[in-house]
Amino acid sequence: MQLNTIRAAALLVGVSAFVIAASWVCGGAQGLQIGIVAVVGLNAVVYFFGDTMALRAMRARPVSEIERPELYRIVRDLATQARQPMPRLYLSPTPAPNAFATGRGPRRAAICCTTGLLRLLNERELRGVIAHELAHIRSRDTVVCSVAAAVAAAITSLTALALLLPLGDSEDEDVPSVLGALLFLVLGPLAAGVIRVGVGRSREYSADRAAAELTGDPLGLANALRKIDVGARIHPLPAERPLLTAGHLMIAHPFPLRGVNRLFAVHPPIAERIRRLQRLADTWGAR
Repeated sequence: MQLNTIRAAALLVGVSAFVIAASWVCGGAQGLQIGIVAVVGLNAVVYFFGDTMALRAMRARPVSEIERPELYRIVRDLATQARQPMPRLYLSPTPAPNAFATGRGPRRAAICCTTGLLRLLNERELRGVIAHELAHIRSRDTVVCSVAAAVAAAITSLTALALLLPLGDSEDEDVPSVLGALLFLVLGPLAAGVIRVGVGRSREYSADRAAAELTGDPLGLANALRKIDVGARIHPLPAERPLLTAGHLMIAHPFPLRGVNRLFAVHPPIAERIRRLQRLADTWGAR
C-alpha cells in the first residue's frame, strides 16, 4: 500500500524534475520560470482532478441506489466483507463492457461500470469484477494509476498547441488538425512511457487473486474476463486522447491493438489471467 503511494510521489517528482530541467536547458532563466509555473499547474491538476479525469473522459455520472439497487447491494456486500469504505458508484453510458476504480485513497474512491458491462454479466461475474476493483482500491493502485493518468493527460493535452501556432495566411482548416496529429505522434509515446513507468502489469494479477480470495469464486471472475474480452472487440472504445490516457485504469484493455494504441496497452494478456484463475479454482476445488 505504502509502496504505491511512494511510486506515485516518485513519478510526479520525476516528471516535475524533467520539465524543470528541460525548460532550463531550452530557455535559460526565463525557461526555468516557465517550467516552474508548468510544474505547479501540473501538480494542481493531479491533486484536484487526477481522480476524476477518467470519470469525465468516460462521461460517467453518479448512479443512485434507487436506480441500480442490485449494483449497490453487490458493492456494499463485498466492501463490508473486505472491511473497506463503500466507494462512490458511477455509470458510463457506453456499450463497451468495462469497469475501473479511481481515487486518491479508500475514503475517496469511486468505481465506474459501463452500461455495456451491466448488460453483459450475470451477478456471479459482476461480483468478481467489483471485487477486482475493490482490490485495486485497497492496495492503493488507484493512487499511482490516477497520477499516471493525470500526467499523461497533461502531456497529450499539449497537442492543443497546434491550434495556437501562427500559420500565416493559411485558410486551410485541416492544418491545425494535421499538426495536432503530428504532435501526438511525438507526445503520445512520452505519455505512454509515463503510464508504463507508473503502472506495472503485476497489479492486475494481484487484483485478480485478491478478488478470487474475497469472493471465493475464481471462475466467476474468469468468466467475466472472457466476456469482457469478446465484448471489447465488438464494442471498442474510440481511441481518443482523454480515453487513451485513462485506459490503463480499466479491468481490460478497451482499445484495438493497432497503431499508437499499442503503446498504451499495459494490461497482461486476458488468456493468461484466465489461466491463473482457473489454476486457483483447481487448487481450491472451486466450481
